[in-house]
Amino acid sequence: MGKIKTDGIIFDMDGTIWDNIPVFADSWTRAAKEMGYEIVFTGDMLMGLFGKTMTDIADASIPDPDPAKRYKTLELCEEYEMADLAVSDKDTTYPGLEDVLKELSQRTNLYIVSNCQAGYIETYLERTGHGKYFTDFICYGDNGLGKADNIKGLVEKNKIQHPVYLGDIQGGQGCL
Repeated sequence: MGKIKTDGIIFDMDGTIWDNIPVFADSWTRAAKEMGYEIVFTGDMLMGLFGKTMTDIADASIPDPDPAKRYKTLELCEEYEMADLAVSDKDTTYPGLEDVLKELSQRTNLYIVSNCQAGYIETYLERTGHGKYFTDFICYGDNGLGKADNIKGLVEKNKIQHPVYLGDIQGGQGCL
């Protein structure tokens, strides 16, 4: 097999760069309980939800006919997960990630796209010190667009001619 020729590698966040599910399951369960739901979010449950847009996650996991309450509950889940992540000393990045990012960033530009809330990517970059390896990033929380559309936008904005994407695209959407 030959080498992949690329001028930009685009990474997804959850499940590709790091795995915060052990931290977030408790965060989401607390938030749901505070909003009056008896939902216990498990790692497996979150694994099946992460990668989708935040509204899709709320619709799939919070049993309430009122979309406003579902989305408010999810906002609280996000608030709790960010607070818990901020105080956690657990390294949730995958082993060897920094070495890989360092080597790859010397060869090509690196980017991040995610269906996460605004501030989540910045938290990762700040928490890990990996900001020096990435050229640009965008997420659902920044503009309300899903991963596929954000990949297209990032490629256009940064004039990436031969992008490589590492991560999942929920729902079988095409992207490039």
